[in-house]
Amino acid sequence: MVSRSRRGSGRPTLADVASRAGVGTITVSRALREPERVSSALRERIDAAIDALGYVLNPNARALASAGADVIGVLIPSLTNSVFAEVLRGIHDGLGDSTMQIQFGNTHYSADEEERLLKVFIGQHPSALIVSGIDQSPAARRLLETAGCPIVQIMETGPNPIDMMVGFSHFEGGRAVTDHLLGAGCRRIGFLGARMDPRTKRRLAGYRALLQANGVYDEALVTITPSPSSVSMGAYLFCQALSKTPDLDAIVCNNDDLALGVLFECHRTKIPVPERMCIAGFNDLEMMAIAYPSITSVRTPRYEIGRRAIAMVRAALDGERPEPSVVDLGFELKIRESTTRARATK
Repeated sequence: MVSRSRRGSGRPTLADVASRAGVGTITVSRALREPERVSSALRERIDAAIDALGYVLNPNARALASAGADVIGVLIPSLTNSVFAEVLRGIHDGLGDSTMQIQFGNTHYSADEEERLLKVFIGQHPSALIVSGIDQSPAARRLLETAGCPIVQIMETGPNPIDMMVGFSHFEGGRAVTDHLLGAGCRRIGFLGARMDPRTKRRLAGYRALLQANGVYDEALVTITPSPSSVSMGAYLFCQALSKTPDLDAIVCNNDDLALGVLFECHRTKIPVPERMCIAGFNDLEMMAIAYPSITSVRTPRYEIGRRAIAMVRAALDGERPEPSVVDLGFELKIRESTTRARATK
C-alpha cells in the first residue's frame, strides 16, 4: 500500500505519484509539464501511477512548481577565484539549449553562510543543487538530504556522498607532486598553504604522508596561514619558511598563486630556480606555463567537473540516474622547468 501525504481533502499528492513511480517529485512535475523531455518508458510508469492513485493535477500548484522547477542552485566558495570560474563555465556550457536557469551563491568559505544559502535555495524548490566540497556541516547535510531534488557535490571525491559526486582526490594530488620532487632529488621539501579549507588540508595530508613514508618529514617544513591566498602571500610565506628552514631545496604550494609568489621572491633574492630551489603549484592555471622558468603544477579538471555535474543533474531530472553516481576525474601532473634539475634521483 502506498503511503500518502494527505492535504485537507485527502487527495493523492505529487509526492504520492513520485513514490509509486519510484522517481523524484521534480521528475513527475517535468513529465507533466514537458512530456517530450522524459523517456517514453518513464512517462508510462508515471502515467500508471497517476491512474492507480486517481491523481488530479492542481493547476495552482502546477503554476507554483513551474516558477522554480527550472532553476538549479550552485553554491561555490568564491566567485572571483579563477578555479571556480572554470567550473561555472563548464556548468553553463553543459546546459546547452536547456531552458533551465542557474542561480549562484557565494559561501565565502563559511559553513554558516552555506547553511543560510541552502535554506534560501531549498525554499525556492530548485530542480537540483550543485554544492562545492564534501565537508558540509551536519546542519547543511541534513538540509541537502531532505531537499527533495538531485544533489551533486563537486571538486572532490570521498566516502558517503549525499547523492552524486564528481571531482578528484586532493590527497593523491598532494602526494603525487611531492613524490615527483623526491624523484627530482629534493629532500628538504616545504609546503606552503593559505586559507586552509578542507581541500587544502587534504593536499597537505598527501604531502605529509609521502614524506613520512620516505622518512624525511619535518613539521618545520610546513608553513601555513588561515589568511586568503595571493601572490604576495606566497612570497611572504616563502620568506617565513626560509627563516625556519634555510636548507629548503623545494616548495610544494597549495595553489598557483602561492607558487608564483615564491618564484618572484626567488628572482628578487637571486635564488636560482630550479638549481637551488624547486617550485610546484596546484591547479595549473595559464600563468604556470608562461612563467619564467615555467612552473610545475597539478592540473585539475575544473571545466570538466562543471560539465559533468550538470550532465548528472540533467540525467537525474530525466529519470535516468547516472551510474556511477560518484565520478573521479583524476588529475595530471604537468612537469615543467621549475622542478627539472640535473641531480641524482632518490
